[in-house]
Amino acid sequence: MKKTTQRRPTMTDIAKLTGVSQSTVSLVLNNASGAKFSDATRDKVLRAAQELGYRMTPREASALPSFNTAQGERNLIVYLADEISTSPHPVVSIDGARDAAFANGRMLAVYSTHGNAEIEARVLDATLGNPNVLGVIYATVFTRRVTLPAALARVPTVLLNCYCSEANLSSVVPAEVAGGHTATDYLLAAGHRRIGYINGEPWQDAARDRLKGYRTALATADLPFAPELVREGDWGPATGFEETLSLMREPNPPTAIFCANDLMALGAIEALKQLGLRVPGDVSVLGYDDQEIARHTHPPLSTVVLPNYELGKWAVETLLQEEHNRAAGAPVRRRTVKLDGPLIERGSVRVIAETKQLATNNIND
Repeated sequence: MKKTTQRRPTMTDIAKLTGVSQSTVSLVLNNASGAKFSDATRDKVLRAAQELGYRMTPREASALPSFNTAQGERNLIVYLADEISTSPHPVVSIDGARDAAFANGRMLAVYSTHGNAEIEARVLDATLGNPNVLGVIYATVFTRRVTLPAALARVPTVLLNCYCSEANLSSVVPAEVAGGHTATDYLLAAGHRRIGYINGEPWQDAARDRLKGYRTALATADLPFAPELVREGDWGPATGFEETLSLMREPNPPTAIFCANDLMALGAIEALKQLGLRVPGDVSVLGYDDQEIARHTHPPLSTVVLPNYELGKWAVETLLQEEHNRAAGAPVRRRTVKLDGPLIERGSVRVIAETKQLATNNIND
């Protein structure tokens, strides 16, 4: 395994190199007790971390100033999430936030409110009176605009996977337009020109932005947008299955299908198999999110990583940096950041560029 990046390596880089999830990487590097994985997996992660130059210690060296937890200093960060158990993504963001907090001598207290305003108010009332509370990470399961509870106006806060135009707060969200563009451009580079797209629920920011990235990549390649190649789904494998059958009934069906998440891609693969088509021999399939299931499809699914771990880590590090600047009398610069995730190549996309070039040469001859 070779070092693949010149920037400071992250757990996402290790996950990409080893083919395991970001959660598994975090568990291995934190030497978590009770975690169930093989010695081979542990060795692979540790070897990759060493070769990438990743450094993880109980007080990880970081670009942030040193934050000493002297007596009376606030050392508790409240992580307020609307949902945790309904999706695999929030847990990985919590991993990133927890690791960043611990690396800087802080503790993370996580609360799930199920999006209930009354529960949210009670949690804030109970926690913000604690003199040890340094600040709040306010997180949502879906990327969206939020209206913040009034109580957050009196405590340092960073928004994770959400944004708010009414408050001057730093926020971090995934770079969804860039992700949709990256996925589509990857298929274009592989020679595909008829690329189907199965989107999530169109009212969600992630679905709208991934579709925008898809359309932008087509336009950049001077290809017209073909509405007949786009379907609306609901993020579940059943719609991936049904909409793939629908796409393949088109008079000129796609040679590749980009699904806006891995679960719909799983349904797409099964639909193509039912039609007697090979993946990727006849039709390529590309997912999005890099859920654990992506490693275990047949063939393994190429996909774009949703950088959940980095989102959580960035949110805590930004909260600490802003608090450090505030204590030092320095300006507190609010930032809105969109984080990219890498594309992971596995076995579900076929390169047809050489075939296309050969056909072009034959015509020219």
